Amino acid sequence: MAKTTCAKALALWEADNQGQPPSEAEEIKLCFINPPIDKMDPPVLNGLAKVKRLSLSSNSIEKMVNLPGLRQIEILSLSRNVIKKISGLEEIGATLKELWLSHNFIEKLDGLTPCVKLHTLYIGNNRIKIWDEIDKLKDLPEIANVLFQGNPIYENQKDDPKLLVIKRIPTLKNVDGLVVDDTVKEKVQNLQEGVPATTVKQ
Repeated sequence: MAKTTCAKALALWEADNQGQPPSEAEEIKLCFINPPIDKMDPPVLNGLAKVKRLSLSSNSIEKMVNLPGLRQIEILSLSRNVIKKISGLEEIGATLKELWLSHNFIEKLDGLTPCVKLHTLYIGNNRIKIWDEIDKLKDLPEIANVLFQGNPIYENQKDDPKLLVIKRIPTLKNVDGLVVDDTVKEKVQNLQEGVPATTVKQ
């Protein structure tokens, strides 16, 4: 099957943006490319030295890679790809504030530790089956907004799954669009002492 390279996609982007050099752009969207991008190309993407918002959503990317050239990146969107593992964030964790990974095939929340400024993680509609994965977000000092809807951990729970997430990560401010106000905090306190099942019920 034919694929589009990152170099080709950036050339198309430049043509659609009055010849603006991608290396000078703060926001670049390479979404819905046809045929799709199937891999992140470090030699090409590392040239985007000024980009703050990069979207590669709705392609066929299988793997996240290190991009040390993205020194100013704040928002990275890789939703609607075929990614199975969070990786390659070591070099951009110092600046990354938002990570969009919904609609992939991710089972674990490993690989996020370098993201010391990350406040938003959208990872709905993936394959997270174990509640203990949520606890890994405790290592992120700035995490405030998350999206988990559509993951297997939300299935077969007698309590509102959003409240169960807040119970595990009390510092969150928004879960699946639910603002964590005093009323919500009270509901979390009123949850039964039982903790969510470690794995999803079959």
